[in-house]
Amino acid sequence: SLSIWFVPGLRSERDLIVTSPAFDDGAPIPQRFAGPGVGDNVSPPLKWSGVPLEATHLVFVLEDTDTPTSRPLVHTLSILSPDATSLIEGALARTAPDVTHLKGDFATGYSGPRPIPGHGVHHYGFMIFATDTDIDTTDWRSALESIEGRVVARGRVVGTYVRD
Repeated sequence: SLSIWFVPGLRSERDLIVTSPAFDDGAPIPQRFAGPGVGDNVSPPLKWSGVPLEATHLVFVLEDTDTPTSRPLVHTLSILSPDATSLIEGALARTAPDVTHLKGDFATGYSGPRPIPGHGVHHYGFMIFATDTDIDTTDWRSALESIEGRVVARGRVVGTYVRD
């Protein structure tokens, strides 16, 4: 199944540098950031740089690309201010100020990693898309469709999670 990262209309010639002090790119995500019933379902801290001046919104997406489904699962989609350069731990709680949450495949707000037990290692992309257009907030699909061709920069950090 094709990751959101590889959708042609969501590509950009400019990169954002996205990191997390909680885990390195390609490394395991600590359990406290895992989803309900697995971890504390607290969003990890993230930092990024390189947002172009013309950006009017940032779109945060967390997806699991290793699901046994026809497409990756969107755990979280949140719209942030273009002035934001980081998210503190827990910033994507449902009640977070200055954040617009759209319902992902599971819930509104942060929904952390929660792969099928025994399904092996799952890769979770914590992605930031900087866009220069208004965003359709009907649902996560509409939001992504509304920014296609309007991404001015993007970046991601990928963490892994496994449940035995």
